[in-house]
Order: sequence, then structure tokens, then C-alpha cells
Amino acid sequence: MTLQNAFRTTLVLALGLGLAACGNRGGGVRIADAPPADDSYITNNRESAPTNYEKSSIWDVFGPSKAEQTVQVNRYLWAASLDVLSFLPIQSVDPFTGVIVTGYGTPPGGGRSYRATVHIKDPALEARALKVSLQTSGGAPVNAATARAVEDAILSRARQLRIGDDKL
Repeated sequence: MTLQNAFRTTLVLALGLGLAACGNRGGGVRIADAPPADDSYITNNRESAPTNYEKSSIWDVFGPSKAEQTVQVNRYLWAASLDVLSFLPIQSVDPFTGVIVTGYGTPPGGGRSYRATVHIKDPALEARALKVSLQTSGGAPVNAATARAVEDAILSRARQLRIGDDKL
């Protein structure tokens, strides 16, 4: 009898979760969807009334959600970052978001160990597309001039790679 009760409970939970998955993927009202404070949005014309929903079908569940964005990463900045910071062991990389996280390592000719996090935010080969954060082994942030020097080295190497591709 208890096996039958467990089966029924599992079946009811599975059906409930299946129905819950069919609900709105937005998850409630966002601040941006809230109506303005005045009554300017009220209208009698149904066609001009604002709508916060889009027509969808069951097949939308299998595609990417509309909230997902594709972030493009500049390949020269990516390769230059890996090249310049090659003395550091890589802990994780995510080419879709443009994040490179390294472990602690000592630069050639240096005495302190550092850890770096590189974020490439834009597909353009520009300084604003690159953000480098450095930490010492004690966890303290590194001098801003040192981080800027590493960013400059990465940008210079990226430009060299870009110029080298033009010669092909």
C-alpha cells in the first residue's frame, strides 16, 4: 500500500511541476513593465493599448529565451590576454561571457605571486572593452598602475596580432 501511495505522490508532483513549467517565463512584474504614475497610459482604443506579452507557442520552450544575450568577444583581446598572462595557471575561461580567471603565479623575474581576472566586454579592439583585475597572494588588490600596465601589454599584443592577420 505504501508503494502505491508513493507512486501517486510522485505522479501528482510530476504533473504539478509540468503545469508550473507551462506558466509565464517572465516571473512576475518587472519595474520596467509598471505603468506610469499618471493616467496617460489609459486609452479606449484597444490597438494602441500597451501590451507586455508576446505571442508564443510551445516550440518557444525549446529555443533560447529572450532574456539571453549573445556577447561577442574580440578574438585578438582574448588571444592576447592568454598570451600575456601565460605565466599564470588558468582556473576557468568562458568565451561566451569573455571572462578569464587565473590562479596564483609569479611573473618572470618577479618575487610576488599574483592572480588575474580578465573581462572582455565588447567585440571592439578598444581599451574600454578590456578590464583586468589583479590580486596579490594575500588577497589585496594590486596598485592601479600595475593593472593598467598589464592592460596596456594586452592591448599592445592584441594590436600586434591584428596587424599580423592583415599581412596574410
